Amino acid sequence: MKFVNSIMGWFLKLRIPQIEHFMKEPLEVQNDIFSKLIESASETEWGILHDYKKIKSIADYKERVPISSYDDLKPYVDRIMKGDQNVLWPSEITWFAKSSGTTADRSKFIPVSSEALEDCHFKAGRDVMALYFQQYPDTKVFSGRGIIMGGSSQINNLNKKARYGDVSAVLMQNMPLLAQMIKTPKLKTALLEDYEEKIERIARETLHKNVTHIVGVPTWTVVLIKRLFEITGKDNLADIWPNLELYIHGGVSFTPYRDLFRQLIRKDDMHYMETYNASEGFFGIQNEPDKSDMLLMLDYGIFYEFLPMEELGKEHPRTLQLDEVELGKNYALVISTNAGLWRYLIGDTIRFTSRYPFKIKISGRTKQFINAFGEELIVDNADAALRETCAALQCVVRDYTAGPVYFDEDVGEGKGGHEWIIEFEKEPAGREEFIEMLDQKLREVNSDYDAKRQHDLALLRPIVHFAPDGTFYNWMKKRGKLGGQHKVPRLANDRQYLEDILSMLDHSG
Repeated sequence: MKFVNSIMGWFLKLRIPQIEHFMKEPLEVQNDIFSKLIESASETEWGILHDYKKIKSIADYKERVPISSYDDLKPYVDRIMKGDQNVLWPSEITWFAKSSGTTADRSKFIPVSSEALEDCHFKAGRDVMALYFQQYPDTKVFSGRGIIMGGSSQINNLNKKARYGDVSAVLMQNMPLLAQMIKTPKLKTALLEDYEEKIERIARETLHKNVTHIVGVPTWTVVLIKRLFEITGKDNLADIWPNLELYIHGGVSFTPYRDLFRQLIRKDDMHYMETYNASEGFFGIQNEPDKSDMLLMLDYGIFYEFLPMEELGKEHPRTLQLDEVELGKNYALVISTNAGLWRYLIGDTIRFTSRYPFKIKISGRTKQFINAFGEELIVDNADAALRETCAALQCVVRDYTAGPVYFDEDVGEGKGGHEWIIEFEKEPAGREEFIEMLDQKLREVNSDYDAKRQHDLALLRPIVHFAPDGTFYNWMKKRGKLGGQHKVPRLANDRQYLEDILSMLDHSG
């Protein structure tokens, strides 16, 4: 395996000059991507409908093609799933990445073309390791096995040729042979649909393997680690896998999990890399070990636009290109891809931390926020406030959700507030102190929240429920949402999630 590690390191480093090129010439690279996408799709049904052959500039594109949601593209996707081709993209599409649904449907099915597989997802996987080798030249990460905490995949009954699963399952089903050789557990186990059975079998199959790296969403990785502790009686993952050196995470903010993982993996040379990947594509990779922002990956067959939040919901919203964005401002991400997603509003919000090279942080979701009273609280604010509170009080959050609470005249004088449900890995010594400090940190990171909290002007102090161990796992299981593609919703502008969890807790005890 040492030989494999050396060969892989040499091969991956060949990619670094190309990454450095788009870091230095981002506009040139993005313009080239744009031109290739338009040319490739000009003879598709969508391209003919929007007259792609007459598009000569990005301005033409914005004028001819509206910003799309999944519901806008769904009629086209449904036809592709039934076997129609050359609809949104010219190459044959037989794979679909299943992800969380929309208002109208429980699930979305994102087309995954061969170009998206190879030029985006697999290329990104290689880039993660190339950048890791660049940061840590003496790594032995390929001297052992890697675990991918993936989801499930199954045949789509609408068409014998069409298959779907969450994006990690689609990737594992199509993974190159060499990559399969260094992964564990068996593919059959990794793709099990019953997530509880999957966790049990992964734990049993990998227990005595030489695991050097893990890839997965933090929530479900923690569940696996806890099961390994139960089986072995140990409380440090480094005692089970002494050569473990890298955890590649994405899907949700790692901020609430950072301290938890340091407790679960007590190892001085343990490294963490954040990635920004989704069913629709792969967008960012952390390229500096001491910084939590990510390099925006610009040559994956994805053309980016950035929608200022004040434009969201307008009839003719104005999007920006890379040379127009500002640091620290929230933008909704709009993408056009080599799988036929055109000016697609992905639902994530980002903010830029650097220009030239362009680096980003995920700041939240266009639909995950609390703005019931004009406070405009986003996930980024909530994560930051929790991180600082936990650091000060030496506690560790496992999961949380929050939403508005509307007090009646008798209780709150007609004012509102926020209600939180938080499950801890390590609870704070004083609950009242935690609530006071969380409130204070929220005021520090969000000026609108602070203004509403002045003298209890419009917002009262938060209500915080300290949830029992396993609350969010049981809630996700109850909703049929166990699995790598499902995440606990952090913030909501209504009380649906809060009421559901509180009702479950009431019935349980």
